[in-house]
Amino acid sequence: MRRLTGFALAAAFGLFLGQTQAGGDKGFKKLFNGKDLTGWKVRLSDPKADASKAFLVKDGEMQVPGESPFGYIATDKSFKNYVVRYSWRYPKDQPAKTTMNSGLLVHIQPGEHKAFPKCFEPQGRHKDHGKIFFIGFGKEEKKESTFDEEAHKKALKASDEWQTTEVTCKADGSIEVKLNGIPVSTAKTALTSGPIGLQTEGAHIHFKDIMIKSLD
Repeated sequence: MRRLTGFALAAAFGLFLGQTQAGGDKGFKKLFNGKDLTGWKVRLSDPKADASKAFLVKDGEMQVPGESPFGYIATDKSFKNYVVRYSWRYPKDQPAKTTMNSGLLVHIQPGEHKAFPKCFEPQGRHKDHGKIFFIGFGKEEKKESTFDEEAHKKALKASDEWQTTEVTCKADGSIEVKLNGIPVSTAKTALTSGPIGLQTEGAHIHFKDIMIKSLD
């Protein structure tokens, strides 16, 4: 009788977890279809470089070989007041002396730039993943950020394991980053909208399950 009860409890708990995980996707829509780069455009620091080799689609993933000039891939559409979520990992076959570096770009602003645009960057580098940088901002521009190193240490997994980053970008210009479900950083500036991008910075990195949910 005890064994049956224990089995029943375990089954019920498993069902609860499954429902919780499934509920976590409610309201999210795919930004990346897992088949091709429809809805995305590559921009590299060298406009003559072969953009088709910078971001590849394989096994349902967006894979970055890291062998192209620095640059990024961005959505065709602009977004405001949303949550973006994606999974990532750095494969073990990294080039020698390569820093495991990449990043998410949000609120991308129009204009000319050498490699990366004016935007927020929730850092994609493994060692401080989620820390927020302000790319292309002037010294006089108001900007605020926090980074919880202790929370980051608890959240971070080995570089070659799949991990999930979730970034909430609100209409008031505030941003919160969660790594594997744990809040690690916040930021705020006057920027509130723009396309979303992912960087290529010399490392091999894979992305999947790139999703977005509107907060409107």
